[in-house]
Amino acid sequence: MSEKQRRVVITGVGLICPLGSSKQELWAALTTGRSGVSLVDQAGSDVLPLRFAAPARQFRDDDVECFGPLDKERKKAIRKGIKLMCRESQMGVAAAQLALADAALDQASIDPERIGVSFGSDYMLSLPQEFTEGVRQCLDCQGRFDFSRWGTEGMSKMTPLWLLKYLPNMPASHVAIYNDLRGPNNSLTHREASANMCVGEAAQIIIRGSADVMLAGATGTRLHPMKTIHAMQQEELADGEGDPTAASRPFDLHRTGMVLGEGAAAVVLEELGHAQARNAKIYGEVLASASSAVIERKMVAHRDRAFQRVLIGVLNAAGLRPEDIGHIHAHGLSTRSCDAAEAQAIARVFAGRSKPVPVVAAKSYFGNLGAGSGMVELIASLLALEEGRLFPILNYSTADPECPISAVTDLSTPVGDNFINLSITPQAQASAVLIGRV
Repeated sequence: MSEKQRRVVITGVGLICPLGSSKQELWAALTTGRSGVSLVDQAGSDVLPLRFAAPARQFRDDDVECFGPLDKERKKAIRKGIKLMCRESQMGVAAAQLALADAALDQASIDPERIGVSFGSDYMLSLPQEFTEGVRQCLDCQGRFDFSRWGTEGMSKMTPLWLLKYLPNMPASHVAIYNDLRGPNNSLTHREASANMCVGEAAQIIIRGSADVMLAGATGTRLHPMKTIHAMQQEELADGEGDPTAASRPFDLHRTGMVLGEGAAAVVLEELGHAQARNAKIYGEVLASASSAVIERKMVAHRDRAFQRVLIGVLNAAGLRPEDIGHIHAHGLSTRSCDAAEAQAIARVFAGRSKPVPVVAAKSYFGNLGAGSGMVELIASLLALEEGRLFPILNYSTADPECPISAVTDLSTPVGDNFINLSITPQAQASAVLIGRV
């Protein structure tokens, strides 16, 4: 990084996840071994072969207080707008408001043209009940659906603005509107890779001088009925036996698959001088970011190569060596295939170190939150930097020879001065950010 290049720091964090809705709750859970995974109790659990899940139970979409400290006008606007948001958007907006509050920005003193938003999400799907009345209207006397009646009779029963609830650009739009953020605004829909990519994009926007402040966030869920079915058809899920809190066990020999969850998180990024001028609390500095995708024409994903390329890419972008890295926050999905691919990529890239690089994985506490996972994990490692210690991988008891990593198993492992946050999609779209102390 040249001396003239603008530096980007993190000055605010906010989150909604199965472990709570504050950084204090998150850190307490990570350091006391409290899992957010429980038995499934959502509608449809009696017909879906899924016993374990990690919902954000404390987040009530009908309670504006869950959106953090708000002034009277903003609270009124968000309360009115909640009905135009799906749960993913609601969690995303709440996490963003919590991050802005944590950053203690005096927005009245900042040019709104210099504050922007970069927000990530999963693919968004309508809930089946959105179509119930319309479908019922098109049933014939034998109870069969008559598609020819849909355009004239079914559609009229749909809520007029239902589509707005499920557009993936809506979290960024809502956040910008509620807070009058008129700077660069973008939405990324790269599933689990979205969070790191949004941080990287937001940092570059500040570095090139297009904004002084950016809010970067991501929101997601794997608990939507159709997404749950997709996961059952295409991915490795933890089996339905035993203790739910032991179901997510990244890199452990006896892991059986991932746990599905939901959540969102956001961080406030600022140009260093801008943050220092207002005496802001600084959590860390964005040193570099990278992304990679490795997939064949016939849609065969190579996650091992994508992980390796993104690790090399982020090190090169920061001008650092493997020896310089304090710890890695792994994607840690808890599946047989993804964990092995990730661990082997880490082992190859960091093979020349004098000591193995410590690896943590917060998904062991809350499963896969979709796009929200990467941002919650980034905040977890930021808190570790602040506290000066790492948290253990929950449920890691037996090393897997196929996963040659130095797993953190207690609270005594040094955190280091920086970390790499890793994420990847099933289609081998990988992303990474490198965060360091200032």
